[in-house]
Amino acid sequence: MTTQPRRDLAPGAWYALVLVALTNAMSLLDRQILAILAPAIKADLKIGDAEMGLLYGTVFALFYALFSLPVGRLADGWVRTRLLAVSLLFWSAATGLAGFASSFTLLALSRLGVGIGEAATQPAGTSLIYDFWPKHRRGFVMSVMASAVALGLGGSLILGGVAAHWWDVTYAAGAAPGGLRGWQFAFLVAAAPGFVLAAVMWRLKEPVRGQMDGIATAPDPHPFRASFALLGSVTPGFHWLGMKGRGASAGMVRGNLLALALIVGAAAGLTVISSAISPKPLMVLGGISLNPHALQWTVIGLGVFVIVNLLQGMKMGDAQAFRVITRSPTLLMCIAVGTLQCSLNYGMMAFNPSFLIRTYGLTMQETALQFGLLSAGMGILGPLAWGPLSDWLNQRFPGSGRAWVGLFAMGVSPLLSFWVYFAPDPGSFYLRFLLYSFILTGWMPPLYAILYDQVLPRMRGLTASFYLLVMTILGMGIGPYVVGLLSDATGSLRTAMLSINVVAVPIVLLLVLIARRAERDEAALLERAAG
Repeated sequence: MTTQPRRDLAPGAWYALVLVALTNAMSLLDRQILAILAPAIKADLKIGDAEMGLLYGTVFALFYALFSLPVGRLADGWVRTRLLAVSLLFWSAATGLAGFASSFTLLALSRLGVGIGEAATQPAGTSLIYDFWPKHRRGFVMSVMASAVALGLGGSLILGGVAAHWWDVTYAAGAAPGGLRGWQFAFLVAAAPGFVLAAVMWRLKEPVRGQMDGIATAPDPHPFRASFALLGSVTPGFHWLGMKGRGASAGMVRGNLLALALIVGAAAGLTVISSAISPKPLMVLGGISLNPHALQWTVIGLGVFVIVNLLQGMKMGDAQAFRVITRSPTLLMCIAVGTLQCSLNYGMMAFNPSFLIRTYGLTMQETALQFGLLSAGMGILGPLAWGPLSDWLNQRFPGSGRAWVGLFAMGVSPLLSFWVYFAPDPGSFYLRFLLYSFILTGWMPPLYAILYDQVLPRMRGLTASFYLLVMTILGMGIGPYVVGLLSDATGSLRTAMLSINVVAVPIVLLLVLIARRAERDEAALLERAAG
């Protein structure tokens, strides 16, 4: 049953937006704080760059991507406010665990827990907030979410650097409480606000699902059963049992095995190529010697296989969602654009502090304060300008208005990056970074608003999870790795960072197509849902 979409705000819309935005900020803070603390962690735990890369990207990305699927499905059927509250508690506890880590293993367990806990943030948060805000205001909503992400990113640099430095200076003579190091204290400080926010989120009233879109959504009688079933259907090995139980055809099983063979072959080939470009010594983990490049591409291959399993499982278990998602060229192109852009963003973001320290001779504390404040400030202001602008343009040019904003942001910022990263001194870098960052921050609000308008309200959590899986594995999982690989091969971090901008070419082409198709594909939503 459908009714007219609402144009007014639901009661408590602003309060809910603030809470969900703070949840996003906390997620990025706890996720990214590892970057600024890396030098101290390496010195204390006697580990190298390979192990830090494993902690920063591989361990987190794999579990974050995998668990975003079942919690995304849970967000489509259970109480989203409670899901977010429980997730906050879980990942805050995991972040706090790092404050007591005295070994690589315990730190890896902490990162694993943070990845699992944070997996619910975007699926549940996006689904929740869309039932408070009407469609024509969602560009603004996503701009607030993007600003919260920037707040968390900048805050992780500031809090991590300042807290660790203060603790180490205060207890330079020894006798620190509990024998804690500065980096351990920083993890404990980062974890604390999450427990308070979880208690507040638990008390937020759950809105009626689909009320803002005029699309009635029946309650899900078994959300947990469906969530666990989805996890089993995508987890390699267990998924074959799920396929058998669902009566998968012989052709579907053959297709799954063929996909696995192609993925294994591709991972092996990329390992050979990567090893030739930048040879690395073997890395010892748990008594096992591993080629770092083989580990990297094995994880990426595992993630791609999970994507294959998800699509096949969705086709068998939720045919309507499969039709709605796969028959929207706009939605699929938005996922591709977001993935490419995240490979660029994470590739640059992972090495920005190192670039500033190496190129301009800045200290870790100077980088934390200066670059942290600048990136947080611009990351907050930029989306708040671009989001409402994309809403205004979309009212006048339905479908294409938001796409043109994204096209400008993602097409112009790569050109400006060459001007920024060739700055002769830190002052010039920061001044140029102001303009670059302001334009770059315009990409997320319009793209996400287009993406989530392509599906039914009951599918937003699953869609967010699908997007997160693809983006995390192929964007976050590859971008920083490629930049590091090129840096090792060329001996120039600047060259490596700027090279990742090549992905702007397909991004621009895809956005032109999105501008032409978005309105048409959104209008066909109910037709796709009906089959």
